[in-house]
Amino acid sequence: MMIPAIDLINGDVVRLFQGDYEQKTQYTYSPKERQDAYFNAGATVMHFVDLDGAKDSTKRQLSTLKTVVNHPEMIIQVGGGVRTEQDVIELLALGADRVVIGSLAIKEPTLVTNWINKYGNEKIVLALDIKIDQQGRKTLPTHGWIKDSGVLLEDLLAQYQDAGVKHVLCTDISKDGTLSGTNVALYQEMCTAYPDIAWQASGGIGSLDDIKALIPTGVSGVILGRSLLEGKFTLEEAIACWPNA
Repeated sequence: MMIPAIDLINGDVVRLFQGDYEQKTQYTYSPKERQDAYFNAGATVMHFVDLDGAKDSTKRQLSTLKTVVNHPEMIIQVGGGVRTEQDVIELLALGADRVVIGSLAIKEPTLVTNWINKYGNEKIVLALDIKIDQQGRKTLPTHGWIKDSGVLLEDLLAQYQDAGVKHVLCTDISKDGTLSGTNVALYQEMCTAYPDIAWQASGGIGSLDDIKALIPTGVSGVILGRSLLEGKFTLEEAIACWPNA
C-alpha cells in the first residue's frame, strides 16, 4: 500500500531534509489540494505530520488539520507532538483515524500501551525513527532526532507486543529525505521478526525500483513524501507496481 505523506508548517505543505527545520522546502499548493490529488490517484491512506505541533503542542494546526483528517473514503493518520492523552482525544475527535506517536512511545511505553488498550490497536501508530550505530544496534533518538534515548528498537517492541501493537511506522534516519534508496535489509529483518505488526517503511524512496525492492520484505505500506512532491514518479505508477494494489 502506498501512503502519501504531507508535512505541515503554518498551514503550508513543506518537506524537511532529515528532520532539519532549517532545511525546508515549501510547496505552493494547499494540503487539501494535494490530498484531493492523491485521492484521485488512488490513495486510500494518508499520513500528515504537524511540524508546528511537533515543536510546540500548544501550536497544533487544528484549523488546517480539520480540512483534511475527516475524509469519508480515506484512512488518515496524523502525528506531530502527541504528548498527552488529551492530544489523542483531540485528534480522534477532529476525525483522524489513527494517531501517530513518536518520542512519547519511546519515553513512556507504559502510558502509550495503555492508550493502545483503551482506544484499540487500529487507532495508534508508533513512529519509530531508527539510527543504526557502528555496531549495528538500532537506537531510537527522540525530540526530532536530537536526543539519544538509550533505548534499542527490539527492547521497546518487546514492551508493546503484549498490548497487541498493530501499526509501526519505521524510518531509517540516515535515509530520510535523501531519495537515495531505502533500507531493505532493515524491513526484511523487522517483518520476519515481528510478523504480526503492519510495518510502514519510510525514508529514502526516490524511484519505482526503490518501491519494488520493498515488496519481498513484507511491509504493509510505503510512506511517500518528497518523491511524490518532486515528481520522481506518479502515485498511479507507484500503486501499479505494488502487488494486490
